[in-house]
Amino acid sequence: MTFYDEVGGRPTFALIAQVFYEGIATDEVLLPMYGGGDLAPAAERLQLFLEQYWGGPSDYQELRGHPRLRMRHMPYVINRDARERWLKHMRAAVDAAVAAGLVAPIHEAQLWDYLERAATSLMNTNG
Repeated sequence: MTFYDEVGGRPTFALIAQVFYEGIATDEVLLPMYGGGDLAPAAERLQLFLEQYWGGPSDYQELRGHPRLRMRHMPYVINRDARERWLKHMRAAVDAAVAAGLVAPIHEAQLWDYLERAATSLMNTNG
């Protein structure tokens, strides 16, 4: 079984993406990075990326190609404040999945470790 299977698959990652983007919708720093409009396409991309990364279907790759996370995020100023805000909203999303009984503590720790490292790796300025 993959991590994807162990945490319940698509419903888990759909919930994480949904709660994450509910937070983004209220964030004056991060929302402009998404164009300030409809966040549904971004939520779908995040969901598909996370599903693929954690061993689920390869829909992301088929629709968008290689993730190339650093390249895709390079046009945006991602400083420590942006990283912390992103992690705050992602923390709420992961906590929602834990509260729903979808993510066990052992999986939560593994997921959170990845998310923290990913957020740090995308920083492209100290400003």
